[in-house]
Amino acid sequence: MSGARRERRKADPDLHDPERLYVITGDLDTGGRDALDLVTMVVAQAQPSPTFQPEQAAILRLCQSPLSVAEISAYLGLPFSVVTSLLSDLLATELIESRAPIVRATLPDRSLLEAVMHGLQKL
Repeated sequence: MSGARRERRKADPDLHDPERLYVITGDLDTGGRDALDLVTMVVAQAQPSPTFQPEQAAILRLCQSPLSVAEISAYLGLPFSVVTSLLSDLLATELIESRAPIVRATLPDRSLLEAVMHGLQKL
């Protein structure tokens, strides 16, 4: 185990506690998981309420502007599987919205758009 990881574990022993992670996620046997991967972008659609779990409230506060699932996982210091479970619950209640990231190659080329615009102006 690396020195940094050992220090982080000493600083927060609950970080790797399986019981704590089970309490956060609840029963994982829901089967209704959404297709979320590390680069899926998430944005909040509501403000956190006092009745939310602390982790869910933190996600809603973090996602006021779009963040990837990997970033959320890193900011919260929780495993990807736990974060996807929390996000699936929030998606089911429509408190967040998710989408695949925009791939640069799928956007039209600016020079092509300018050429079309200049061609239309000449008509």
